[in-house]
Amino acid sequence: MSAPVTIIGSGMAGFGLARQLRSRDPQRSVTLLTADGGDDYSKPLLSTGFAKRLSPERLVARSALQVAQELDITLRTHTVVDAIDTGSCCLQLGAESLPYSQLVLATGAAPRQPFMVPDELAGRVMAVNNLDDYRRFHAALAALQRPADVVVVGTGLVGCEFADDLVAGGHRVSMVAPEETLLARLLPAELGQALGDAFIKAGIRLYCGTTVQALYDAQNTVAVQLSHNSVLHADFVLVATGLRPAMELANAAGINVTQDGIVVDRYLETSVSGIYALGDVACVDGVNAMYVQPLQAGAKALAATLSGSPTPVSYGAWPIMVKTSLLPIVSLPPAISAVRWRIEGSGRDLAAFAESEDGQLQGFALTGDGVRRKVRLARLAPPLLG
Repeated sequence: MSAPVTIIGSGMAGFGLARQLRSRDPQRSVTLLTADGGDDYSKPLLSTGFAKRLSPERLVARSALQVAQELDITLRTHTVVDAIDTGSCCLQLGAESLPYSQLVLATGAAPRQPFMVPDELAGRVMAVNNLDDYRRFHAALAALQRPADVVVVGTGLVGCEFADDLVAGGHRVSMVAPEETLLARLLPAELGQALGDAFIKAGIRLYCGTTVQALYDAQNTVAVQLSHNSVLHADFVLVATGLRPAMELANAAGINVTQDGIVVDRYLETSVSGIYALGDVACVDGVNAMYVQPLQAGAKALAATLSGSPTPVSYGAWPIMVKTSLLPIVSLPPAISAVRWRIEGSGRDLAAFAESEDGQLQGFALTGDGVRRKVRLARLAPPLLG
């Protein structure tokens, strides 16, 4: 009989692995522990809900009970794992000690907090990284009973998607970030400027090249003081300044970690035999890819490995489709830094090619009608993790 598997985390990685394991072995014992409510939902939909007027309940594909019954797993919700004892192979859950055989850490990533938030602003300065966060933000906006003024801090993937979504949902949005153009990690400056132009045309106010110096309460609004001494007033501040792998459990247990996540090999095994890491928290051969397709590839490979068929994970050349309705964008960032960008097109319809010194395609970025070329270009680009 196959060894029981214990999974910590109920995001796309945890549930994805549980499904893959169940498809391989209908009888295997699988226990999944999660600190939240355990509902099954698609995380990418969190940044499209306001435009579609989606309540939190409509984002739920299956309740925790339905997932447990469908997969025939033990699903323990609102369960916090305090520690991992690698010597005795036990998890510490408060006063309870829970033995494990094969353990998978699918703890995901948590929002980075770049500044202090005064206690009195706790309900008005938020980050949305899971369904519970979305519930709180959705309820706060609904309680206002009017279009909200929202300052989005961060112009990366999450910040741009939420800004696009909130404007489509009828709210007024300002964006603040130190970068000079939008999506600076995914797009060359010319394409970031094209997205910025589309945002400005839609009424989004951009404060690029600046940072938040302080937040304070000002007559029932959040005052956002910027580095060039101007002050924005908002009903809410949405912090979208990136994610950090949630690897505190692993680090405390003596498992090797870096700033990029829990160190795992190509079989997703950590430095401690029998413990694996998957998804946003895992750094595979130096690569941490916090996107859906690498996560799905990891779940499939790890399920095979845990089922007795050791399978190294590989990531193909999967483009990132940015959910900005104001300007369609697809990006495949180059894995190497020594590239030159060659840009074609004009206006909204641009194509940028990241090329090595010998002219080999290493990545690309497309906007507007240019996104139609994504499939063909992806076939020409090198894999992220071959």
